[in-house]
Amino acid sequence: MSKANNGANLGFESKLWEMADKLRGHMDASEYKHVVLGLIFLKYISDAFQRKYDELAATAETEYTDPEDRDEYLADNIFWVPPDARWEQIQAQAPQPTIGKVIDEAMTAIERENPSLKGVLPKDYSRPTLDKTRLGELVKLVGDIDLKARESGVRDPLGRVYEYFLGRFAAAEGKGGGEFYTPQCVVQLLVQMIEPYKGRVYDPCCGSGGMFVQSEKFVEEHGGRLGDIAVYGQESNPTTWKLARMNLAIRGIDADLGPHQADSFHNDLHKDLKADYILANPPFNMSDWGGERLKEDVRWKYGVPPAGNANYAWIQHFIHHLGPNGIAGFVMANGSMSTSTTAELAIRKGIIEDDLVDCIIALPGQLFYTTQIPVCLWFLTRNKKADPKRGYRDRSGETLFIDARRLGTLVDRVHRELTPEDIDTIAGVYHAWRSEGGEYEDKPGWWQSATLDDIKGHGYVLTPGRYVGAEAVEDDGVPFEEKMAELTARLYEQFDTSRKLETTIKKNLEVLGYGG
Repeated sequence: MSKANNGANLGFESKLWEMADKLRGHMDASEYKHVVLGLIFLKYISDAFQRKYDELAATAETEYTDPEDRDEYLADNIFWVPPDARWEQIQAQAPQPTIGKVIDEAMTAIERENPSLKGVLPKDYSRPTLDKTRLGELVKLVGDIDLKARESGVRDPLGRVYEYFLGRFAAAEGKGGGEFYTPQCVVQLLVQMIEPYKGRVYDPCCGSGGMFVQSEKFVEEHGGRLGDIAVYGQESNPTTWKLARMNLAIRGIDADLGPHQADSFHNDLHKDLKADYILANPPFNMSDWGGERLKEDVRWKYGVPPAGNANYAWIQHFIHHLGPNGIAGFVMANGSMSTSTTAELAIRKGIIEDDLVDCIIALPGQLFYTTQIPVCLWFLTRNKKADPKRGYRDRSGETLFIDARRLGTLVDRVHRELTPEDIDTIAGVYHAWRSEGGEYEDKPGWWQSATLDDIKGHGYVLTPGRYVGAEAVEDDGVPFEEKMAELTARLYEQFDTSRKLETTIKKNLEVLGYGG
């Protein structure tokens, strides 16, 4: 399969990004992303509408179908686009100075006709600070995406471009950008680990919805259908919540993200949900989460999390919403594995003793736009008993530790990505360990299956490096005495070189008048 078709971000997306970025002018990336992503969304729903319109028009005489019958579109879960909001009308007016007003009116009309999009779409394209000549050029660029996609052999071009642009905007915004975007390779690893084939998927800090998009992709790639999973999410940032709604709508994913943005700690929109799969990347080490107002909360089964750090509040929130056979996979700051504050250690000890920790993975640094510090992945499950239907063995009292800090490839000077091979390796080890009859073996320096007693012996610390040990060194067959003699001779040669260098430097300093 060519890279152009397998989800790799190659020429097609990057060329579009370069062209779009040239039209940004002096606008901040955080502001510009809404301009661009709003247009891509508008083009996407207009294209879906047009395909259905053409289909109905072709059968109008024989089957008496009416391409202007709104109900025909709603029946197929396609957004109804009023005549003045259709892309051909917008693109025709792109060169006009009134293009901003035209787009705003189109967005308003679409929201009016489709209640599920109410309050979601950006409607400030007519603002004076937005250069209308550049906006018109951007409309033309978005209108040409399909043509460029056909030239590159790319499928689902608008969905691909939307996802790619989200990542590029996150990079352009730097630290703030990561609030709405989790690196795709991390999402892919989480999804490949927990395999959300069918059931309820939940993310209480869903950002732009990347976990859900990747879950649906996984289902479809493994023979399932769109809709085999039920999606539940929540997001506290109103702008990011809108991005998520648009991202999921583009993919045709029907998700319950609540009627508005909301804080999962203080306004849990899915209080009664028990999820089969939880995927999340909560904010790291959040200090202002309002924990002092939640000390009696029902979610704190293992103890009240500290008011100055939300990490263990998130972990207990996930556990609270986990179904009896569910599995949770989420990103955490490395400190969560070993913190020894009284409250956090007590919570971690309780979680470990209840045998909820299935796997811990240490990841390399530089994967995230928000921070270059290394992070880890936690996988928790309520049920480690054998499950013949899914091919799982009984792993009660066991936890798998994987040290993946040496994996990944630098894609620029400050950012690293896990390769598809890295992801397959990590997930493959986990599935072999979890499976009945799986060909799993510990690999020193990389992965180790530990018992509950092992973890207790390490003071309930979950850092993989504590368990995997040092990588085995291959014996080169040279006897120790011979190798030691060779190394010693080399060391004395280096000592001699060092003394000669020191003498030369002193002479040069004396010539310059700086002698001792």
